[in-house]
Amino acid sequence: MGSLVSTLISLAAAGTMMLSAPLNQAAPQHDVDGTLFLVNRQWRVHQYYVPEHMRQAEVTGQIRTMREEAAAALEAMYDACKKEAKVTLTSVSGYRSYTKQNNIYQNKLNSVGSKAKADEYVARPGASEHQLGMAMDVGQKDKVNLSASFGSTKGGKWVRENCWRFGFILRYDEGWEDVTGYNFEPWHVRYVGLEAAEALHENPMPFETYLLGLREERLYAMIQGASAGEE
Repeated sequence: MGSLVSTLISLAAAGTMMLSAPLNQAAPQHDVDGTLFLVNRQWRVHQYYVPEHMRQAEVTGQIRTMREEAAAALEAMYDACKKEAKVTLTSVSGYRSYTKQNNIYQNKLNSVGSKAKADEYVARPGASEHQLGMAMDVGQKDKVNLSASFGSTKGGKWVRENCWRFGFILRYDEGWEDVTGYNFEPWHVRYVGLEAAEALHENPMPFETYLLGLREERLYAMIQGASAGEE
């Protein structure tokens, strides 16, 4: 792919730069209604964005609302954990609106006294994956506190090893803080679909890194197709 940039420039100059291809196909991280939309401290969701087709997942716990496909996957994952590990997982926090996230952030800011300190614990409004309706903070029955210790529980270990089977990833793994912008959160899973989840299980990396590679791969394929069409 060493000639990717030069190929892009030449195709753009010729007026053939992906005119017939949708942007979201090449850059799914920009499709807010897709499963691969990227949210972090740099890339945020609009304050008025509310996902469509949401429902409460039929699982034990508190805030259980997610997008339809994510809720169905969560139900399957919880059921499998109970059967395979004999552990009851619980939902702690699913969908959160922009306003709700702002309230959580302001409460933390008031308690710690500085934005720098608050940012260590809570995402700013618009910077939380929970607003997508694709993320869930997971707990284990009788152990629902969101702390790193969840990763050492039987349920936490099962989630790490098996969430990919249901289209989820452990979004903020240990050692990825410089890329994701967030501390290690073994309780936070994000639905990305079966294909992406399996790929990240086989080759673990931050979601941001995966999306960069996917975009390059798709752009290259589209360029190859455009070049072939000109011959």
